[in-house]
Amino acid sequence: MLAIRLSKILTVAAIALFATLVAFGNITDYGSNFEFVRHVLMMDTIFPDSTIKYRAIESPALHHAAYIAIIATEALTAILCWIGAWKLWSVRYATAALFNNSKGYAIGGLTVGFLLWQVGFMSIGGEWFGMWMSDTWNGIESAFRFFITILAVLIYVTLRDGDVD
Repeated sequence: MLAIRLSKILTVAAIALFATLVAFGNITDYGSNFEFVRHVLMMDTIFPDSTIKYRAIESPALHHAAYIAIIATEALTAILCWIGAWKLWSVRYATAALFNNSKGYAIGGLTVGFLLWQVGFMSIGGEWFGMWMSDTWNGIESAFRFFITILAVLIYVTLRDGDVD
């Protein structure tokens, strides 16, 4: 059905828009959002008696490197999803085989986004750097919302499509 194809295209475009806005916000408000990354890496707001503080990264250069890597990954997510949405849009009336074979960029972008927010923020930030212990610099809930939404779109998009009626 064409409606399902259009739905998949629009959900990929929605994630592309989201990732674009997040990357744009992090670039244009670098200082504010950099503070988040800096505090998570320094582990200066986790429980005072935590025994994992040895994991803290104190180097400002590494803080900037991590933040730039995050922004680059957000931008990559956006770019791949925009290309993916465009590729799917361009074959929306094509055969099922061509439509299904055109999902690569969308799947790639959604996967990169999932990995950023699940691995980067939940696993590394949340667990390794103990972000969950911070009342001030805790992005666990936001990261969870982001990667679950992206995962839902990824699952939906990867479902095989049939021919347009």
